[in-house]
Amino acid sequence: MNDVNREHSEQQHGPRVLLLGIGNLLWADEGFGVRAIEHMHRHYEFPPNVELLDGGTQGIYLVQNIREADILVVFDAVDYGLPGGSLKRIEGDQVPKYLGCKKVSLHQTGFQEVLAMAEMLGDYPEKLLLIGVQPVEIEDFGGSLRPLVKAQIQPAIDLALEYMLNHGVKGRKREKPLQADIATAGSIADMQSYEEQRPTNGEACRLGDERVLLSQAFSIAYRATSIGGIAVPIDKHLEKYRKVTG
Repeated sequence: MNDVNREHSEQQHGPRVLLLGIGNLLWADEGFGVRAIEHMHRHYEFPPNVELLDGGTQGIYLVQNIREADILVVFDAVDYGLPGGSLKRIEGDQVPKYLGCKKVSLHQTGFQEVLAMAEMLGDYPEKLLLIGVQPVEIEDFGGSLRPLVKAQIQPAIDLALEYMLNHGVKGRKREKPLQADIATAGSIADMQSYEEQRPTNGEACRLGDERVLLSQAFSIAYRATSIGGIAVPIDKHLEKYRKVTG
């Protein structure tokens, strides 16, 4: 939003606030940002100038939403290098820099590009806050938030509410929480239902088909990457299979 339109909008309705949750619900703690925004929507209500958005892994498709915001608050799982479940806030210019250096998945690189594109187009939020939690586990396809991460949903929301209040925007707790829209989105829309309906390990292997992983016809090797010229092995969760088949 350009300066003229932004000033007019604030005079009419107050600053435009975007509360954005990003992440992937299918990969355990990677879904923290989305679960936080879901909880916030179901338990709190806000004035018309506040938008709550499940950004998922949409990446560049979020650029227009970013351009229209005066205040942007992002919930996400971030690798801070801290103990799992640690909650930390980052503000202003440090947000895109931190997402670029401390990412846990590809969607964060995409979101860094979204911020850069919004700035290039001349419409960048005046205020920017990242509320991130250190994931405990993301290598668990179909898994839900781990207890340490789940416990940070309300504290993360409290940080956002305080931040908005400091900028003249007040949220109010609903008298009765909204129900999850399971009929439209399925059980994934409700964290408890999603957890209760998850198949067992025997019904759905978390890492891949063990008939392949344990086959003598295949050899499992680490997928290597390089940081500062130093090779770093990842995919260590496959170690037990590598030993069997190597």
